[in-house]
Formats: sequence, structure tokens, C-alpha cells
Amino acid sequence: MLAGDLQKRSADPSLVRLKKLYHIDREELRRRAIRHGLWVAVVVYVSFAITDAILISDVAALTIAVRIVVGLATLVLVEYEFRTNVSAARMDVTCATALVVAYFGWLFTAITTSETDVIAHYVVFGAIFMMSANLFFSFRFGFSLLVSGLMLAASLFVILGYFSESPAYQLSFGVFYVSCFLFTSYVNWRLNHERFNVFVNELEARNQQAAAAERGKELLRLSRTDPLTGLDNRRAINDRLRTLWTGWEQHGQAFVAMLIDVDFFKRFNDCYGHQEGDACLIEVAEALRETIRPGATLGRYGGEEFIVLALLTSPEDSLAQAEELRLAVQERALRHQQRRDGIDTVTVSIGAAISRAHTDAKLERIIHEADRALYLAKANGRNCSYLFDPSDPQSSDESDNIAALLKIAVERDLISLVYQPILDVSSGRIVALETLMRLKTLDGTAVPPTLFIPVAERTGTILELGRWAIRSACREIVANDLVRIVSINVSPVQLKMPGFAASVATILGETGVPGSRLAFEITEGLEMEFHPEVLRCISDLKLLGIDIWLDDFGTGFAGLSWLRRIDFDTVKIDRSFLHDCETERGYDMFQDIVRLIRNRGHTILVEGVETAEQLSLLRRLGIDMAQGYHLGRPESHDQLHLAPPATAEAHLK
Repeated sequence: MLAGDLQKRSADPSLVRLKKLYHIDREELRRRAIRHGLWVAVVVYVSFAITDAILISDVAALTIAVRIVVGLATLVLVEYEFRTNVSAARMDVTCATALVVAYFGWLFTAITTSETDVIAHYVVFGAIFMMSANLFFSFRFGFSLLVSGLMLAASLFVILGYFSESPAYQLSFGVFYVSCFLFTSYVNWRLNHERFNVFVNELEARNQQAAAAERGKELLRLSRTDPLTGLDNRRAINDRLRTLWTGWEQHGQAFVAMLIDVDFFKRFNDCYGHQEGDACLIEVAEALRETIRPGATLGRYGGEEFIVLALLTSPEDSLAQAEELRLAVQERALRHQQRRDGIDTVTVSIGAAISRAHTDAKLERIIHEADRALYLAKANGRNCSYLFDPSDPQSSDESDNIAALLKIAVERDLISLVYQPILDVSSGRIVALETLMRLKTLDGTAVPPTLFIPVAERTGTILELGRWAIRSACREIVANDLVRIVSINVSPVQLKMPGFAASVATILGETGVPGSRLAFEITEGLEMEFHPEVLRCISDLKLLGIDIWLDDFGTGFAGLSWLRRIDFDTVKIDRSFLHDCETERGYDMFQDIVRLIRNRGHTILVEGVETAEQLSLLRRLGIDMAQGYHLGRPESHDQLHLAPPATAEAHLK
């Protein structure tokens, strides 16, 4: 019944295999139990020498000698077997042999005593040996039956052979020994099966626990793994980041964090679809995985952004690692023909930051600094690596101060506008003014536009500042009819913002200024891209009558594409081309650009005029408008009231 139950619960592996596993599992436990049990048995066995001396004193010397010799020999042999790692089955044989020899040795020496009445009752001592074989030691049932059977046979032989004159004695003691044999044998059988039953239950429990632990590990792995790429996810990366941070704080082991962003990934998704987008991320992840150095941790940090954490050897080596990762992705040559930046494959931009001592040292800071570095990498043309430099104003803590300053700039009158004249080259008259922002700190220190404009774009405060600038220019210049047209620089962030054109229309309505009196300058660059929102916004602005000018033409990648897609009213040639006219090659390049723009039918404006010779060159080439320090420096609207148009014309004579 029990065996059937075990087979039913453990059909595979089979019962035979289970029993084999049971004996293997309990091997060391049985060896220790045999050793311990035999020491106890020998001590008890030898202790009975006292009763020998009292009850059968005439042969006590002989029985005590047998006890001591058998006991010591057994201990020595068992200790030897235990220390030489003899199997439990072999030690069982030794133990059983010792029990039989101990009993036989005592019994057949004790019955030689002359104290017949005493020994007739003293032989009950043999029941202890039988119980030891069946109950005290954990012999297998068959083996236990054999050992206890030998002891029963010896006991019955003595009872029937030496005490034949007392049938009642023989019957009572014979029944006692047989009953003892049957009872202890049955208990041994039950114990063996119960031990096996306990083992099977324990095995099932262990298997269930192991399965649960394995499921737990798998769930933990899944909770820490990105399902798309198989990389560590944000949770796992944050744990690793905390470990590295602790190592840096406690042991000074510096590390580097690299944020890796797939360039123009939204455009890739929009063009090729989300399935291709997922395939692209998998390919990028594989390229990064094959390239990272041993010991580094790679993970997906969200969307198209990956992260690498690695111990630091040197800043130069960190940048070298970043470049290895960037090139690995570039060399995959994954198709991406919608970039509009002169590259037709998938690339990545990488921003890296190194753990460093700081008064505000926090775990999140290194990620924040890596993110700043990534922003600068993207601003510098993408497909490049940038290491955070705390001494660089664009990435240092100063940008945090500037960001805080920009939030209160309008309210505290820290932001102001200045206007630089734009002259008609042929007449010398001021035909427009370019609006330029100026920022000062609370103590009056000026903050360069090259510092605060990127911060304003990154933080989004450019939206509020842009609306303020448009409203102020309309009230200060156009409403007072100081000049025919005012140009205002517009950030890509503003053009991408839904409702920007509507907000401009509201400002025009509030100030009573027609849109034809405004021009918005859009800088050629990567950040513009060809977002449908941008194109729609430009179209809406032109419907308001606002002129659209292309600023800094020639410095970006997408200038010709923009000329093809958008009907610009004016194209402003970057100052660098005018200044390069001192060389023959530079002069030829400048002429080529002028011819290109003129053939497209756009009005030409050249900035950076700083000498009379440069102005004379523009007049010879028939340039429409010019701007620069030679013609007029940026001034506030109060100062513009004092500057008559004749001043500007004098520069042309």
C-alpha cells in the first residue's frame, strides 16, 4: 500500500530509482549515525560489566574481558572506516558483525557460570542486542532481519539447550524472544518505510522549492531584462549604478556612465514602421553588446536610448570606449535615408560623464551630466561622442544657474532686447532691425547669448522668452514706426510647439501690428529637420504675412534641402564666407553661394560686415542687404531714437 502510494506520487523517477537516490542522499548522515550509535552502544555494553561482576562473579573476569576486547576492537575499526570514507553499507556490516560477536561472546561465556538460577534470568540481556539491531541502528530491513534472526537463534539455542528441565521457563522466555524478534522486526520495517516516505516528501518539497526558486529567478531576470533587446533594463541598470556609486564613495573606484541615443530614430520609425524600428534597436543593441569591454554593463535606458557603465581607467580611455561604440553602430550600415543631414545610415550620439567629487555629489548627478553631454553631442552635429567637462560653461553647473535665472528673467526685468541695423546696400538706408536678446544676472553681470540661448532651448523657457521678445519688438519698434521691418530669431523648439503660429497671431492682434512688418529668422541646422509640424507652422506664419528668413546659410547640412522645400523671403549668408573672401578660394566660394541664392530668387543678406572693404565688395557683387559692426552695433530702442538714418548712410560713402 505504502510502496504503491510512493510509486503513485513519484512515478518518474521509478521507485527503484527513488530508493537508490534515498540511499545516496542519506549516505553521509548514515555514516555519522553509525559512528555515533556505535560509540554509545560500546559504552553501554562495557558498562554492563558491573552487572556481570555482581550477578555472575565466577566468570565475570572472562565476560568483562570479552566486553572490553570486542568494544575496543569495534571502535577502532569503525573509526578507521569513518575516517577513510568507507561506505555506510560497509560500516553497517561492521556494526552488525560487532553486535553479533558481542552478543555471542558474552552469551557463551556467561552461560558457563555456576550461578544457574541467575543466568537463567540474566540471558534476557540478549533482548537488548536484538532491539539494537532492529531499532537502535538504521539497518535496512532485510539486513536487520538477518542480524536479529542470528541473535534469536542463539538465544533459543541457549534456552532450549541449557534449561531443558524447565519447560515453563523455555516456553515463557522462548515466546518472549520470538515476540521481541517479531515486534522489533515489524517496527524496523515500518521505520524504514517511514524514513523512505519522509525522504520522498522531503524530495518533493525540495523539488517544489527548487522549481519555485527557479521561477523566482526567472521572474527576477524578466523584471530586470528589456524584452526587446535582451539587455538589462532601467531597473537593473539603476541597481548596477548604485553598486558602482557605493564603490566610488567607499573605495574611490571611479566609473563612467555613457548615454547612447540613436540619431533621428523618430524619423526612422515614421518612415520604415515600428517593426523595422524594433529591428533597428535590436541591431544597435547587438553592435553595442559585441563591442563593450569586459566588465562593462550595457542596458536599454528607455526608448532609443542605451547606457553603458564601466570602471574608469582615464578620461581619454572613456572617450575612446565611447568612440568604439559609436563606430560599431556606424559600421553596421543600417539604412536610414530620411535623415536629411548628408548621412544615409543609422548612427548614434554618445554623452559620457565620470564620477567626480562635488559638493552636491548624488547618484543621479552622473546621469544628469551624461545627459548634458549627450545634448551637446547632438547639438554639435550628432554621430559623435562628447565627454562632460565641468569647466565647459555649456555643460557645467553654471547652466543650472542660468536655467533658474531664465525662469524669473521676464518677471525681474533681467531680460532685454537690443536691435542691430540691417542696411540696404544700394541706398544705405536702414531697412530692418534684427532683434537680439540680452540677459543679466541679479547683480547686473551680462550672460552671453551663446550660454543662455542653448539652456533656454533645452529647458523650454525659450517658449515664454520668445513670446515676450515678439511682443516687446512689436511695441518698441514697429508700433512706433522706427523701421519698416523687424526680424526676430525663432528657435526650432518654438516652431515644433503646437499653437505657436496662433500665439503669434494673438500678439499681432494685441499690438495692432500687421504681420508684414515682422520677419522670423530660422537658423539652418540639424535641429530643424523636416518635421511636418515645422513645415505646417512656417506655412501658417506666412499666411499671417510674416517674412521667413533663412539664417546662417552654409553652416549646416540641410541648407539646400530647405531652399527646395520652403520659399524663403531672404537668405542670410553666414559671416564666415565673407571673411574668407581674403583668399582666392574663399572669394570663389562666396560668389558661388551668391549666384546659387540669386538664381533661386531670394533676397540676399550678408552678415558680419566689419570693414569698408567688405562693404565695397558686397556693393560690387550686387548684394541686397548687409549687417555688421561696421554698419551699426546692437543698441536698445532708446538709443535707436537718437540715431538718424543719415548716420548709416555715411558708412556707404
